[in-house]
Amino acid sequence: MDTSTCFKSLLLAIQQYREARTTQNAAQLQRQVEEFSALKCGPLLSSGQVLLTECMNGLVELAGNPVTSPTLTSTIISLLAQLACDDASREILHCSYNCTSTLAAVIQHHSTTPGEPLVLQSTNHIHELITFLWRTCKDQHTSRVKAASQTKDEIILPCLGLMANLCRDNHSVQSHIKSLLFDGKNIHQTFQLVFNIIVNGNGTVTRKYSVDLLVDLLKNPKIADYLTRYQHFTACVSQVLGLLHQKTQTSAAKVLELLLAMCGVSGLRLLLCEVVFRPAGPKLKVAAHRQGGGPDVGRKGDAGLALIQWLSSPVDGAESCSLQALQLLTELLEEALGRDTVSDCVLSFTEMLLPVLLGLLRSVDPAHGDARLRKQCRRIAHVSALTLSLLCAVDATRSLVSQQVSAQLCLSQAGSLLSCCHSNSNELSCSLSFSQLIAEALLKTLALMSKLKQHVKDMETSFYRMLQDQRIVTPLSLALTSHHRERVQRGLSLLFEATPLPDFPSLLLGESIAANNAYRQREAEPVKRLAVQDVPPATILDTSSDSSKSVQCLVDKLQTGLELQEHLKDSRISEIIDVYEQKLSTFTVKEDRLQDLLEAKAKALSQADRLIAQYRLQRAQAEAEACKLGSLLKEAERRGEDLQVELGSQVLEVERSKADMEELLQHNARLQRDSEEHQALKGAYNSLLNRFNESERVLKDLQAAHSSLSRQNDSLRKNHENLQLQHDRMVSALEEREDELRSLQSDLQQKNSDITGLRGELRAEEEKLREKERERGDLEETVEVLRKELNKTEQARKDASIKASSLELQKSQLEQKLKQKEDELSKHSAMISMIHSLSSGKMKCDVNLSL
Repeated sequence: MDTSTCFKSLLLAIQQYREARTTQNAAQLQRQVEEFSALKCGPLLSSGQVLLTECMNGLVELAGNPVTSPTLTSTIISLLAQLACDDASREILHCSYNCTSTLAAVIQHHSTTPGEPLVLQSTNHIHELITFLWRTCKDQHTSRVKAASQTKDEIILPCLGLMANLCRDNHSVQSHIKSLLFDGKNIHQTFQLVFNIIVNGNGTVTRKYSVDLLVDLLKNPKIADYLTRYQHFTACVSQVLGLLHQKTQTSAAKVLELLLAMCGVSGLRLLLCEVVFRPAGPKLKVAAHRQGGGPDVGRKGDAGLALIQWLSSPVDGAESCSLQALQLLTELLEEALGRDTVSDCVLSFTEMLLPVLLGLLRSVDPAHGDARLRKQCRRIAHVSALTLSLLCAVDATRSLVSQQVSAQLCLSQAGSLLSCCHSNSNELSCSLSFSQLIAEALLKTLALMSKLKQHVKDMETSFYRMLQDQRIVTPLSLALTSHHRERVQRGLSLLFEATPLPDFPSLLLGESIAANNAYRQREAEPVKRLAVQDVPPATILDTSSDSSKSVQCLVDKLQTGLELQEHLKDSRISEIIDVYEQKLSTFTVKEDRLQDLLEAKAKALSQADRLIAQYRLQRAQAEAEACKLGSLLKEAERRGEDLQVELGSQVLEVERSKADMEELLQHNARLQRDSEEHQALKGAYNSLLNRFNESERVLKDLQAAHSSLSRQNDSLRKNHENLQLQHDRMVSALEEREDELRSLQSDLQQKNSDITGLRGELRAEEEKLREKERERGDLEETVEVLRKELNKTEQARKDASIKASSLELQKSQLEQKLKQKEDELSKHSAMISMIHSLSSGKMKCDVNLSL
């Protein structure tokens, strides 16, 4: 058999199997695939023949379809593996026929049974792929660290994404990665690598893949135990928490997801408590109060402040981040408050957290729409649960709550929720899940009031006042008939406190519970309606039987023509096949439209049942109110008869009874108006049924435009995604510019203040300089005078030295003269003594006198 005939036979077998997936057609198609694989058509892939391309497209489509027989899918995959003999053929299979996504779809469809031969056949080289991905990430990260260059995610991004997708809910891949990389020697290096990619990765996609990978690995108890003993865990978690300051919702959501996954491990949750509840230093507190404190705040800021910041985000914005932050704080506070003693850090954090939580308990406003109301009720339920179950369970934190919670706040909150719940029960278009959400938020608020009724002023009065409101019947009945154990227990606890109260509407509560039970029983029964039975699916689908017969005739003729007229050109056969495929696709579209129509009619009937149940619930409430008012009317009549007997002595009581009678008559008139409204609602229900029948006719016309609108919707969605990506990039760049501008403005203000201070100091220094100049001038004048006096003194000194030298000369001369005189005197003394000795003493007295 030549290649052209083989291609034609294979294409015909594919078309027959698409039309009827019987065992005979599957066996025939498998034989044709085996004959096709025997032709060695690997080199023909690059030829671009029309028949070969149509055959390959058909086989790849059948392999990716989950309803195809596993045996036939295995044969097709074996053929694809045979065709992928070289790089060129693999490139063609990947680019032209999209075989990669087909194999991924096969693995995904059969991922629940990893031992399936089909999965093993599709994943022969999965281990080599994982090894290549991990080595690429590791080598790229090592080269970047050594080169100290900026982060480039062209290679790491797709590798991390593919690895995260392979690990998702696939235990075999997770086990292989654990056995290949993760052991006691390199596990800490692996943790450091993943944390570095999370903190330093460019863009949110890299961070998303890294977080998904780490979350999947944390599901392994052994890896989680290794992480608890990681010595740098606290520092890494602090850096990860610093990412919460980046004001990016997607990044914050992934970080909070990672932290919540870590809270699932007891050892990691304790370490997270130490990081989050660590008190901030003075500089950090000041930086936290500034807006746009600079780029370092994200790394050095307090983690608790960042969580509180995301906790108080607007309800219209990052709702998921707010709920994740609430859940994370609940986990951490449960761990911190569950110890024997509560640390001062936790108490200070709780004191800082309480005003934010109370700020979230604002009155809801139904005027903003159901979507916003759902978000507000969901947040109120989480906040009430956190305040109720954790902070009010410990004496130290309960005292903080009682100091900051007021009875007026809880009363306003519960009143607004009661109004929303009552208005929701009166609106027929609202869903039961919406009512249960409002009821859950209301009951949690009432439970919080019950916890604090002995600790807050006027809280007990407000609590009992809310329990006696007749509107409490709807949320209590929804809680008592719920499938959730916690809701039932909460409703029972409130019922036990409300039953002894005198004005508690017990009768209305019983009627409401009975109505809810009846509604649930009707929902459990199979939906059987005449509107559907009039046009069963079988008869609807039989409308295309004639066309199917004509198509079968066309197939028979085509097969006969292929067998008898092999000399026809390939183009003519391709045109016939195109006509056949077009008609077959048309019939498939018609069948899908009819199936969608049946599903829409079933949904409409179920919605009508819900409307009828709500109407019956309201009717039961109205009848209960009418019975109560009738009893009150009889009692008033008896009181009127007694007052007629005592008419003369009790005129004031008669007037009071008349006022009561007038009020009861007005209430009776209101009941009459309610009855008229009931009749109007009944007429509206009949009109709705007529509109429903009319909408069925209109729906057939609208189905024709659905396909074109869906294609336009796809193109618009792609354009929207591209524009959203551009918008995100522009917003991030704008935020960075705003942060830089704020930092520059703060620096400019600081510089201006410094310049002002320096100018004042400069003026003071100039005054001092002028004073010094004046003192210098005075000193120069004094020095000039002293210099003149010094010259005079120097001249006097010189004169004195001259005189002294002359006096010295005169002294020496006088000394010489004195010495001469002494010599002469000694000579005269010697002569006198000689004369005395010669005179023998006769002239003794005379001599003595002369001497």
